This record gives sequence, structure tokens and C-alpha cells, in this order.
Amino acid sequence: MSKVVCWAKPMTDAAFPTNPASGEPPESAIGLLIRDMEIDDLAPVYHLGDSLFTSDLYPYIYRTWDEWEVIGLYNTDPEYCLVAEIEGELAGFILGSIISKASLTYGYILWLGVNPAFQRRGIADSLVDKLIERLINDGARFMMVDTDPENTPAVNFFTRKGFGDLRRHVFLSMDLSQHPYYGRLITYEQEKAARSVWQRPRRRPNPKG
Repeated sequence: MSKVVCWAKPMTDAAFPTNPASGEPPESAIGLLIRDMEIDDLAPVYHLGDSLFTSDLYPYIYRTWDEWEVIGLYNTDPEYCLVAEIEGELAGFILGSIISKASLTYGYILWLGVNPAFQRRGIADSLVDKLIERLINDGARFMMVDTDPENTPAVNFFTRKGFGDLRRHVFLSMDLSQHPYYGRLITYEQEKAARSVWQRPRRRPNPKG
């Protein structure tokens, strides 16, 4: 079973580009630098991700992306958090991890994002390739990634990168405002507030003459 975790904005095929004539990946951008994510990159990476993983496209992805995702991975797996930079500007990022089991060590790509201003420059290819090199050097012999099944550009991109054994995930959700306990809690709070408003004030003692 081949599975990897990665989410990226499914705008167009430009987010995960190939040469339309040959199907080959695009040439790397001139001046592209792939480097370790640093503390000063945390806010820019979060804001770039926030602009890519929007609620109207993929609600589940939107709900799981927040600043703690970036901070947490930076603290626990800094060597697998990389950014792409062109002329000092953030062009993209990849956040990964490595997991060791008794019989297998595998890499895990959690997030991949490319700045729309730098599409069709091989940013995603370069980020994934660099992370794979690090994971192999650290003993990983298997890799996993997943994305929304409707994110065709991402599926095509990872298939081209060599990932296979495509499986679909089922995501379920519940509107807790419709749960019976939620309704009882609201009723309790409303009654509590009403009792507070109508409670008679205590009499003040008369001062002694």
C-alpha cells in the first residue's frame, strides 16, 4: 500500500505543472533556493497556506490548517520543513515527518503549497525531491501522501512523481449545534441568564443611628 499525506490548492494544473507537450516536469526556476524553514518563515508559511487552503474549495483541509500546524511541525520535525525561495520571496513550502515502526520507517508529507505567483516553475517538484532525499538519508524506505480525491492536479502530480495504489478516503462530519446535548446546554444557559436578571436584589441594612 502506497499512501502519502499532502494537501495543496487545487486551482489549476499550474499548481502542479508539467510540460503540456511532453508530460515532463518543468525546468527549475532560475534562482530557486530550497532551504530549511526558519523561525522567521513561520508567519509567511502560515499565511500562504491560509490563502491556498480555503473553505470554499476543500472544507476539511481548511479546518485542519492553522498556525499550530506550522509551529508544531517546526518544533517536532524541523529537518522536514522546507521552503522554496526566489529572490528573497517565499515561493512555496513543504511540511513533512518521518515515522519509525518496528518493521518499517516511512516518510509522511503533510502539507505542500506553492505561491500562485511562482507557478509553472517546478517549485513543487523541487520541494518534493529535496524532502525525499532527506527521508531516504534518514532511513525511510516508504512514503505516504494523500489529498482530496477531487484535487485532480495534485493526484496527477503525485502519480507523476511515482506514487501509486490510489485509495479514496471517507471523511465524516457532524454539526454539533444539532446535537441534543448542545440544545440542552443552550436552554440551561438561557434559563440561568433569565434567573440572574429577575433575581430580587438584597436589601441593604439600614445604617445604625
